[in-house]
Amino acid sequence: MSYKFTYTTIGGNTRVHIAKGEDLRHLGELDEKMWTVLSCPTTGLEISNATLQLLDTDGDGHIRIDEVVNASKWLCRLVKNPDILLEENDEMPLAAFNEKDEEAAQMAQLAQRIAGDKQTIRIADIESAIAALTIEQQTLPEAPYAADLIAAVHENEAAYNAWFRAAELEKLGLATADPEQQPKIAEDKWREMTAAIAAYEAKVAEINAANAAATAAATNEYQPLLKFLRLKRDFYTLLKNYISFQDFYNREHKADFQAGRLVIDQRACELCVRVADAAKMAAEADKSGMYLLFCDCTNKTQGKKLSIVAAMTQGDIHNLSVGKNAIFYDRDGLDYEAVVTKIIDNPISIRQAFWTPYRKFAEWVSGLVTKSVAEKETNSIETLKSDATTATEKAKTEAADKEAAKPQKTPFDIAKFAGIFAAIGMAVGYIGAFFTSLVSGIAMLTWWQFILVVIGIMLCISGPSMLLAYFKLRRRNLAPILNANGWAVNAEAIINVPFGATLTTQAKFPMVKLNDPFAQKGMPWWGICLITLGVLLLLACGLWLGNCFSFLGLPSPLM
Repeated sequence: MSYKFTYTTIGGNTRVHIAKGEDLRHLGELDEKMWTVLSCPTTGLEISNATLQLLDTDGDGHIRIDEVVNASKWLCRLVKNPDILLEENDEMPLAAFNEKDEEAAQMAQLAQRIAGDKQTIRIADIESAIAALTIEQQTLPEAPYAADLIAAVHENEAAYNAWFRAAELEKLGLATADPEQQPKIAEDKWREMTAAIAAYEAKVAEINAANAAATAAATNEYQPLLKFLRLKRDFYTLLKNYISFQDFYNREHKADFQAGRLVIDQRACELCVRVADAAKMAAEADKSGMYLLFCDCTNKTQGKKLSIVAAMTQGDIHNLSVGKNAIFYDRDGLDYEAVVTKIIDNPISIRQAFWTPYRKFAEWVSGLVTKSVAEKETNSIETLKSDATTATEKAKTEAADKEAAKPQKTPFDIAKFAGIFAAIGMAVGYIGAFFTSLVSGIAMLTWWQFILVVIGIMLCISGPSMLLAYFKLRRRNLAPILNANGWAVNAEAIINVPFGATLTTQAKFPMVKLNDPFAQKGMPWWGICLITLGVLLLLACGLWLGNCFSFLGLPSPLM
């Protein structure tokens, strides 16, 4: 590679930076291993479909490196200075064509004919020229009869012909013509009318064919110039999302694979990608390491539907769930009703990962309690049903049992109840011992040692989750999402924490102090006193039970 390209670090990877026209002229010299993308689909991108079809020269639905290089060579050959190809618009000064090239010279002449006195040419000028061809075409001949009469002749032609055939057969004695169906127009007049109409329609068809041929010829003549202007407008945009992801990482423009913006839970997700294959996307999405929301979007007024996957890169997740409604805006500003259909749960931030174990534990406890209550409710209902069906039988048998065998009074077994009381006392004693040991241990610590102990306990709980989040956040990768849509991504597209923070914006309210008449009230002072008193009584009970056991000569749980 003799040409010296410039490079930049974007998304954690070193990439080629296309910044001047000469880069386009030498694009074929760039090692394909240095391209960020090897192939991209011609659908699902925010670039004109007409332009993408022009680049897809083999018509296989994908744009590959060789097709990009060939387009670059063709464009650079047609212009004097390739820097003009970086303007990303369709306006072309006539003087900028490379008149030393035969094809470019022909384009310049055609452009001059279309532009007239103007010194530039645009796509709209060519479209207007094609539309004007219909005015310059041959005019149609005047119809021999009124339009409604011609239509009536065509409508009744079969009936007239049938009657005339019947009349001829009647002359041979083979059939009889129905007088009621006799035409009101004489046969010779009828023949004259149909012949004039047929001649008129043949002439109209001939003129229409000639006009269509002239339009097609002119359109074909304009096609190379039209292709050039479309590529001048869109080619550099494609390169910035093909050779490198300049548009995506620079954040000045949206990348051509970004479908729009999802607004949900007081946040706006800017990284939204269309879902071309739902099954393939679901299989690949988790490899991205991102927290993803799959949404079905519908615009009922225009009857449009699409599916997207949005990356949530800031904030918490406790209000996000399947079935949540949101609003999606496409690149044209059209709004859609969006519904979350699937969630890929990955860390959003270290802070969110810190609370993840507690959140999951709370969800587990809530689920366990709900399941237990549901089971008890079911068992209670079944028990009531069973009791209802056997109530009559029990009533009969109980009366007989009372007479046959009267219950004997059981003497009070002090040893049995002493064991029960001892077990209860030991249980309470152990609980009291735990709290006593805990309080005693805490009392022995200095304030900074206590803080370290608390921090250590919390790190033991949240540390693994935070460590896993740290590694995942450093490896968040857009490539699996694009691969699922048919892209052949040749390099990682890392979304680190600082860059990810730009892809999701949160609502920011001003710092104001307002009076909320329905603000949640805190715990009253007497509630705090009751809780404190309860804890102190529990500790006192434990100490008292320990002394009692010692006095009775029994092993104390506190000793």
